[in-house]
Amino acid sequence: MDFFTANGLNWMSSCSVVIRAFNEAAHIGRLLEGISRQTVRAPEIILVDSGSTDATVEQAAKAGAKVVHILPEEFTFGRSLNIGLAAATHELAVIASAHVYPVYPDWLDRLLKPFSDPQVALTYGKQRAPASAHFSEQQVYQRWYLENSDLHQAQPFCNNANSAVRLSAWKMHPYDETLTGLEDLAWAKWALGAGHSLAYVAEAEVIHIHHETCHGVYNRYRREGMAFKQIYPEAHFSLYDFVRMTSANITSDLWHALKQRTSFKKAPDIFWYRAAQFWGTYQGYRRSPEWNWNLRQTYYYPHGMEMPGRPTPKQVEPIRYKE
Repeated sequence: MDFFTANGLNWMSSCSVVIRAFNEAAHIGRLLEGISRQTVRAPEIILVDSGSTDATVEQAAKAGAKVVHILPEEFTFGRSLNIGLAAATHELAVIASAHVYPVYPDWLDRLLKPFSDPQVALTYGKQRAPASAHFSEQQVYQRWYLENSDLHQAQPFCNNANSAVRLSAWKMHPYDETLTGLEDLAWAKWALGAGHSLAYVAEAEVIHIHHETCHGVYNRYRREGMAFKQIYPEAHFSLYDFVRMTSANITSDLWHALKQRTSFKKAPDIFWYRAAQFWGTYQGYRRSPEWNWNLRQTYYYPHGMEMPGRPTPKQVEPIRYKE
């Protein structure tokens, strides 16, 4: 008997939504509006704020969020999540970055539905970049988040910008607070090893806004490289890998841009983005040993010269956001 049957609950009766934020006033309003327009009614909203100096906290409080604080010097991705989840009062907790927003009003519904299987400990949904995003960022999302769901995923890739976790499983194994990133990957790796299931839900789609500078892209991939090396101590990423991965992904991006008739305009953006991405990766990995080929394929190789598949048409109308 699963948690819901034992407690006489419907799996989508409600949930907690944990949002990590620091100075996200420009974006969090759209996320909060999207939450308010979901088919899952009255979810509990918990904002974990790490020292915002703008109107982030005020916007969240106005939307009825419970606000918990963490000192900036104490912040790690894992620590902020553990604090937010400890404040949650529902068995199912959705985790969302403050700079994402749902595309459809059934986002929460879709993200929570796989938990009707008692083996599922974590779900995560599709992410897409806005039209204003770097072209290579758009390609990364298309590579990582496919059009078809996988409700019994065999490998631990996931992303806490758009995910949900079963609290009873989290209490058994909280997020690693020592990692510089990829706390989601580390937790998913544990969950699979403990006999739980993971579900990728393509229909639970969000727009993820990243407007990073070259230095910002470099820093993000560097800290994720460092975290990956901590999770997989056998990992390495050589200077040869940097050259090969950078050139392969630039070639792939230029080809896709050419098919979209934007290659000339996008070329400079593509070159610096991919160079920053893989130079950061190289700096994060460079003192580590060999790592698994399948993981290399999953995280770094371009998705080939084929055009992305067409998404399955949805019967649900997207949310029409206020400008």
